[in-house]
Amino acid sequence: MVKKLRPDSELAPTFGSRTMSEPVPKYSLPPKGVLPRTAYQLIHDELMLDGNARLNLATFVTTWMEPEAEKLMAETFDKNMIDKDEYPQTAEIETRCVNMIARLFHAEEREEPVGVSAIGSSEAVMLAGMALKWRWRARRQAAKKPVDKPNLVLGADVQVVWEKFCRYWEVEPRYIPMQEDCHVITPEEVTGRIDENTIGVVAILGTTFTGEFEPVEAIHDAVVAHNAAHDLAVPLHIDAASGGFVAPFIHPDLRWDFRLPNVVSINVSGHKYGLVYPGVGWAIWRGKEHLPEELVFRVNYLGGDMPTFTLNFSRPGNQIVGQYYNFLRLGREGYTRIMTTLREIATELSAKIAALGPFELLSDGSTIPVFAFRLKDATRYSVFDVSARLRMRGWQVPAYTLPANAENIAVLRIVVREGFSRDMAEILLSDLRHIIKSLEADPPPHPKAPEGHFHHG
Repeated sequence: MVKKLRPDSELAPTFGSRTMSEPVPKYSLPPKGVLPRTAYQLIHDELMLDGNARLNLATFVTTWMEPEAEKLMAETFDKNMIDKDEYPQTAEIETRCVNMIARLFHAEEREEPVGVSAIGSSEAVMLAGMALKWRWRARRQAAKKPVDKPNLVLGADVQVVWEKFCRYWEVEPRYIPMQEDCHVITPEEVTGRIDENTIGVVAILGTTFTGEFEPVEAIHDAVVAHNAAHDLAVPLHIDAASGGFVAPFIHPDLRWDFRLPNVVSINVSGHKYGLVYPGVGWAIWRGKEHLPEELVFRVNYLGGDMPTFTLNFSRPGNQIVGQYYNFLRLGREGYTRIMTTLREIATELSAKIAALGPFELLSDGSTIPVFAFRLKDATRYSVFDVSARLRMRGWQVPAYTLPANAENIAVLRIVVREGFSRDMAEILLSDLRHIIKSLEADPPPHPKAPEGHFHHG
């Protein structure tokens, strides 16, 4: 007599269960649930098809944190940042982070700096842009002038969130095109686009295309002089999403922040070189007067009067806790050591890539630990071929063309982050040597850029 198998509820083998013997529904809710470990295994196995985050040299986003930080963040997943009365200590930690960042950016106490946390720099940009528009509109209304044609001056090298801001809030973007021999904006190009309807100028500290710093101080001084000559009050916003947690530590004498009097706001990504898992960003204003009061909502929520200036309402407090952990754990000395090491790895790797022969550098990783490089004209393959071959080894190194006016230039870009060691850099370099040798021996027939949009974040 054949012995009957015990039911799954008793035996419950992970891969021998009935649940695992058939595909699960993908786009409709399954009629019945499964055991916890079965659900875990199903999802875990699907996620193996993703790329390895640590080998993703395309993203600026943090992919490694210390176990103690991960433990703290796991303990605070359930705390809603909007419930400040219920979680007063998490709210206090947010306030401490805002103050630490404001001081890091040389805000002065007498101006009463203010700031907010955000999901990332994308939300922080929206908030800062709104403040620019509202203050411009108030100035125009006080002068009894029309307010129907606001514009914003910015480079074509900005992240797509600025395009979103201009479209969503009905602001004309006045883009400064990139040039083949210059990949950042210049003071002359900025002042040539300013008029009485300009709500502000955006300068970038660490562009996503090449990692370069725009000449913030020179742009600032040119805008100040232009304002004085034309009776204007156009301010600067600094998009320091990538460079805000780098420059203070390895370029301390660079004047790009609130040391410049016409810089009114700065955004920075905690989940980039702030070294926190996604997503957390920060928007900081040099003083209360630069954040219009009418943008701040006061909500009677769960028994408390709660001032709030965000696009999102509910969100977890664990990223704020992760940011505070890093500030306490590392301090100025720790951040300086990390950023110095990352810059050394980036500059050494970029120099060795340039020495391979087929490549030339657009940037070398000396500003932020990011650099871009292109193929010389004589090669019979493209950067897209190189990127595809690197992916076969697990490396994700993006290949893309530069924006309008420089779209003939196709580049590869490498972001060096915490967790990317010199040893890994040597392995990447070795793989690149083998790929070049293979492509030169047997080049593809018709190198062509793949269709689609490249996201530079």
